[in-house]
Amino acid sequence: MNQYYEDGTVALWWLGQMGLIVKSGHTTLCIDYYASPDASRQTQPPVPADELTGIDAFLGTHDHLDHMDHEAWKIWAETNPDAKFIFPGKHRDSVLADGVAARNAVGLNDGESVMIGSFLIHAIAASHEFLDRDPGTGLYPYLQYIIESKSGVRIHHAGDTVRYEGMLPKIRAFGRTDIQLLPINGRDAERYRRNCIGNMTWQEAADLAGETGAAIVIPGHWDMFADNSADPHAFADYLEVKYHGRIKCLIPGVMEKIVYRRPSSITRTP
Repeated sequence: MNQYYEDGTVALWWLGQMGLIVKSGHTTLCIDYYASPDASRQTQPPVPADELTGIDAFLGTHDHLDHMDHEAWKIWAETNPDAKFIFPGKHRDSVLADGVAARNAVGLNDGESVMIGSFLIHAIAASHEFLDRDPGTGLYPYLQYIIESKSGVRIHHAGDTVRYEGMLPKIRAFGRTDIQLLPINGRDAERYRRNCIGNMTWQEAADLAGETGAAIVIPGHWDMFADNSADPHAFADYLEVKYHGRIKCLIPGVMEKIVYRRPSSITRTP
């Protein structure tokens, strides 16, 4: 990960679930990484939390354990003392309680942006299964991010969300999406009964990718927990048939390196 990636090139590593490392130039972002081991996980963390260094910003889309891992954030606040921590502003108190310095705690809301090195990060509200906007503050507890490199490569990290009215225009407003990471695990009554809040089904996620015209889409949120999963190959097949191969689906291995160069060149290294 110490390699420099020239203008127009972005490198990614999928960490499982919705975890992603993104690097361009000398800037490295870590998004939604659940780094704590747990017996209920089908896949254990590929990088121990205390070994993850050299990160310029840690991003969390919402305050659920597999997206904002507070035990790991406590470690990273010490081992990456200059890193920024980016999160929905509603959760600022819990982030400061992790030991993150106030100068490094960057709370965002729908429509807000922040520049981190080679990346401009835009926040869009997510609906997990509901928008749950705080009526007093106007803050949304769930976010998704459009991550734009200086050369214009755009990555859409959808966090945990279902589609809602007005979401598609927000994504399209930033221009062409190069890479999307979308949750595909869906939602149903059985999960809702046990307070397992849902996301897009794999069909809905495929249609979002098709309607945004993403060049490459990665399915997420299917691998980690047996009782909250979906079939990524069904997602890929549906995407291929319905959109006639116009969108490339990648189902990467954990920590497989994906290097993307505009306009649409990919190399993969296990």
